[in-house]
Amino acid sequence: MPRFDKLTASLSTSGLDAVILNPGPTLTYLTGLHFHLMERPVVLFFAADQPPALVLPELEMQKVTGIPIAPFPYGENPAEWEAAFRGVVRSLNLDGKRIGVEPRQLRLLEYQYVKTAAPEAEFPDGSSALGTLRLHKDAEEVLKMRRAVQIAQSALEATIPLIKVGMTEKELAAELVTQLFKHGSDPELPFSPIVSGGLNSANPHATPTDRKLERGDLLVIDWGATFDGYISDLTRTFAVGEVDAECATIHRVVQEANSAGRAAAKPGVPCADVDKAARDVIEDAGYGQFFTHRTGHGIGMEPHEDPYMRGDNMQILEMGMAFTVEPGIYLPNRNGVRIEDNVVITKDGADVLSDLPREIRVVG
Repeated sequence: MPRFDKLTASLSTSGLDAVILNPGPTLTYLTGLHFHLMERPVVLFFAADQPPALVLPELEMQKVTGIPIAPFPYGENPAEWEAAFRGVVRSLNLDGKRIGVEPRQLRLLEYQYVKTAAPEAEFPDGSSALGTLRLHKDAEEVLKMRRAVQIAQSALEATIPLIKVGMTEKELAAELVTQLFKHGSDPELPFSPIVSGGLNSANPHATPTDRKLERGDLLVIDWGATFDGYISDLTRTFAVGEVDAECATIHRVVQEANSAGRAAAKPGVPCADVDKAARDVIEDAGYGQFFTHRTGHGIGMEPHEDPYMRGDNMQILEMGMAFTVEPGIYLPNRNGVRIEDNVVITKDGADVLSDLPREIRVVG
């Protein structure tokens, strides 16, 4: 399996003997297998120069038929589960070794089973070996992300005619989710859509509420779709009826900042330069204190992954890196604006996957 070859190369330079993974994007990326986190533990063990092994419930065995992974199944009695972990640790000779883990993914449940089976092992942060596996997207991955963008954009366009004054944020979010599924999104969305109007739009990570849309609101919609495990993450801000002059101004400034951030995205450029390009526009317009978050984050199989468009991040952009450009202005207790696009670095520039109009649009 070619992706395991990438992991083998990473292990050789990381000082790790093996890694363990529970259900999540990295396990799926390496194996193509999909499991969900539940009360029954699932753990993939990978050690260099040995076939990968998988502890899993017997009821999941059909998933691994024909796949070059050694299964270690267990039944329904929890008292017997520890034996499966001891079996894989013996098979791969892992006790006393350095076994890397994903610090944001591994649960205590799985860790305790592995630790009991390999009491002399060390369990350091495995980010050095795992962090770059999914960083550079290949052509097939980009195609899936592009399709996720297309689904999201089509879903929003189908939702826009349904937006009415007096509709609640929750009602609008429900309509959007329905359209995402109708237009082809995988059942597991990358995140629950953010739909926030008026004073709620000044909260970058607002949750839809029972507040009704009113004329004069700015309406922020942050949404995405999933296609074959790859996601999109977009934001557009609308005017509910006619908005006041400052609302129109901050929308124009954010639109210009978004354009500047996208223009700065090129191979060989530090992530910090993308943040600076967008932030300079907002600061020059006098709204710097109201741009309260980074300019963007990586996307792929997760809605937030490397690389991050932060002012202190000197990581160099390289071909295949995919991320958002999403500057915003948030005026407390008044209104907010965010405009977000999805970008992939190419050999000599950047491919902007999203093309939904960025100009202010009147709805309702």
